[in-house]
Amino acid sequence: MSLIVELRQYTLHPGARDTLIDLFEREFVTGQEAAGITMGGRFRDLDDPDRFVWLRGFPDMEARERALHAFYGGPVWQAHRTRANATMVDSDDVLLLRGPGFAAPNARDAEGPVVVTVCHPHDTTAFADHFRRHLHPALTDAGTPPLAVHRSEHAENTFPALPVRTGEDVLLWFTAGKAPALPDLSAHLEAAPRQIRLEPVRGPRQA
Repeated sequence: MSLIVELRQYTLHPGARDTLIDLFEREFVTGQEAAGITMGGRFRDLDDPDRFVWLRGFPDMEARERALHAFYGGPVWQAHRTRANATMVDSDDVLLLRGPGFAAPNARDAEGPVVVTVCHPHDTTAFADHFRRHLHPALTDAGTPPLAVHRSEHAENTFPALPVRTGEDVLLWFTAGKAPALPDLSAHLEAAPRQIRLEPVRGPRQA
């Protein structure tokens, strides 16, 4: 099922990541689900100790607006926002996408990290066709099949209190395990693909 998906990348104060993750897992997962938000994977960036990455989804933009108003105006966020915001340097690195969502693999299913490969095509439609015809089969044959593919959603941000990145076209996908080896894609992309290595969050630390 295709959703409106936010890929959110937070830059945190040094040493604050586990504080935010514990609070997030104890309070914000169920709190957002209660507001009608589909929660996706939550991750530590393996190459940046002050980076937290997560996803959430909505059936459509209207549902997104309603759910965000419900959560950020509701009791869970109001009770914990000061502590959460104190961990953050920047929370505005957000890609608004359309895709199937992405839940972190179970520990028993994942060998190595989760990797998100982010591409900025010259022509997103043409690159999506190239991806479907050539790159997806090649990645699958190499043992790194794409688990979810997302494209930029250019609908107006109807909840401007939370900014999203605009003015760019993105196609991205997730893989489990080692970072996939990619062929030369310079004819299709504005810049080299970015591969972000992620460790799935397994829940809050136990007291």
